[in-house]
Amino acid sequence: MSSITTPPVRSENLPDGAIPAATLVIMRPSDAGGPDEILMVKRSTTMAFAAGAVVFPGGRVDPDDYLVARQHAPDLDQADGAARVAALRETLEETGLAVGWPGLADAEVADARRALLAGTLLSDMLAARGDRVALDSFVPFTRWCPNFKEARTFDTRFYAVAAPPHSQELTVEEAEHSHIFWASARETLAMADRGEVSVIFPTRRNLERLAQVTDFTGFTDHSGQFPVELITPWIEDRDGEAFLCIPGHLGYPVTSESFERVRRG
Repeated sequence: MSSITTPPVRSENLPDGAIPAATLVIMRPSDAGGPDEILMVKRSTTMAFAAGAVVFPGGRVDPDDYLVARQHAPDLDQADGAARVAALRETLEETGLAVGWPGLADAEVADARRALLAGTLLSDMLAARGDRVALDSFVPFTRWCPNFKEARTFDTRFYAVAAPPHSQELTVEEAEHSHIFWASARETLAMADRGEVSVIFPTRRNLERLAQVTDFTGFTDHSGQFPVELITPWIEDRDGEAFLCIPGHLGYPVTSESFERVRRG
């Protein structure tokens, strides 16, 4: 393996076939005090990508997400707006939590979720209700496009948001996930270190970044200090050992990990 001592030049050129996606870091104060808790879901062991891994809610950007973004946030960049809509929609489908949809009452969430899972378009639902979505409540803080041969390639935009008040119990969408829980970033990392959960490389790096702060306000301030740049990890040889690396100027406290220990997908 050849040695790489500097990262590749930053480029917006994506690997062929990269799938647009979005994920949402949802933060709430802990009842016990301490750092904010984050909503995590465990992917089903039957999934083609990240099977059995603990991840943030999210998924692919659908064509209808672009329409909703144009209608509700025309001033946003098209890809950014559609990703925010996807993060909202996928979170509702996967967890039953309505984030960024202030007009949807708790008693209506279950029906809205069922409709989305049955194939009803979000744009049609919003038009029928006369509702607006609050995409400006999502804080963009990173964008990842790992290009691992072992996994599908996703161009994923990451957003953070404060959890809205809700009274309904959150449950996973069983076709894709097996478990749902709230835990601080530090707690999830500790569970991973003990072998209780599995996390893929991007999730671990972002949990480490989140663990530097105590709450959503602190993370909003932190993320505002760094640019949102496309991150495509690269392999670097260090004294005969391969490391998977990311840039050092984007707010991550850990920027490399032994390739042999990395879970890629």
